[in-house]
Amino acid sequence: MDKPVKILFTCVENAARSQMAEAFTRLLGVEAMSTGTLIQL
Repeated sequence: MDKPVKILFTCVENAARSQMAEAFTRLLGVEAMSTGTLIQL
């Protein structure tokens, strides 16, 4: 039995790039999630 493909997209501050990648990937029928990081200096 094959495991389903799951993808996690990450970008700085979740500034739309990972969200767009998630949406396009879901359109292809693949389970995807997006997240962001915030670097504190």
